[in-house]
Amino acid sequence: MTKKLFRIIFMGTPDFSVPALQAMIDGPDQVVAVVTQPDRPKGRGKKLTQPPVKVLAESAEIPVLQPTKIRTVEFANELRSYQPDLIVVAAYGRILPPSILDLPPLGCINIHGSLLPRHRGAAPIQWAILSGDKEAGVTIMQMDVGMDTGAMLLPASIPVANEETAGSLFAKLSQLGGTTLMQALDLLHEDKLPPIEQDHSLATEAPPLKKEDGCINWNRPAEEIHCQIRGLDPWPTAYTFLDGKRFRLFSSELQGSTPQKPGTVVRVDRGGLLLATGNGGLLIKEIQPAGKKRMSIEAYLCGHPLQPGQCFACELQPLPVAEKSD
Repeated sequence: MTKKLFRIIFMGTPDFSVPALQAMIDGPDQVVAVVTQPDRPKGRGKKLTQPPVKVLAESAEIPVLQPTKIRTVEFANELRSYQPDLIVVAAYGRILPPSILDLPPLGCINIHGSLLPRHRGAAPIQWAILSGDKEAGVTIMQMDVGMDTGAMLLPASIPVANEETAGSLFAKLSQLGGTTLMQALDLLHEDKLPPIEQDHSLATEAPPLKKEDGCINWNRPAEEIHCQIRGLDPWPTAYTFLDGKRFRLFSSELQGSTPQKPGTVVRVDRGGLLLATGNGGLLIKEIQPAGKKRMSIEAYLCGHPLQPGQCFACELQPLPVAEKSD
């Protein structure tokens, strides 16, 4: 007997959502509509830019909806007109109201970028690295009115490499999300996707990141700063100050113990910048001075000398005020 194909509405916005939408377009079920955020100004020129999901949907000739408000009767009726069996969500960017959650017969399922119940919230991938997790993943989950509190349907995990950044992990998990979603849909067709309630006592939060989260406190252990640098790459990035100037730091590597004061330059050469921390040393291989591009330490040293004994600060230090003469 031929299985009934699902009519699916997909809701997503950024690059993370694209592999999942592409997998469904290539799959047996029918994506009847795509919902994404409105076009936004982007870049220095503030040029109006389409979300990546919209670009893909239009190339596949799928109707695209870009509501400014989703908690209206009119929008719920518009979704209902497509007669969806299921709504699939992947980084759409808004919390869905009950009027949408209760609309399709099979409910709404979400591709969440963590191994629930860890890292509920808007920035699960970054917080996996910031927390020093050795394993990350995605969870296909049944959505409810809470923030990532719904029942789990299908998890999938991958190891977190020592040099992993939020950017590199983002790319891996977006692909994993698409693959795992298709596995979940196959199981759902066979009625073999039972919901498993989360253990809420094990839940951790992954709130949105702010630029201030990038300021490095050199009194912290090297391992924690190493996670901070990687977890905030490419945004909002980890930064520090030297001689009144801000520097963004990238590509860190753990080193042995150092006796110097935290933040002190222990060694600098073409291989990198070795800095002391509250516990252990940290080798920095890439740096970005204020107003400049990201570059290797070797490139920066051409015309910008750094010397052992210089000390990076946790925050911008006030410049000394010259004493007035009598």
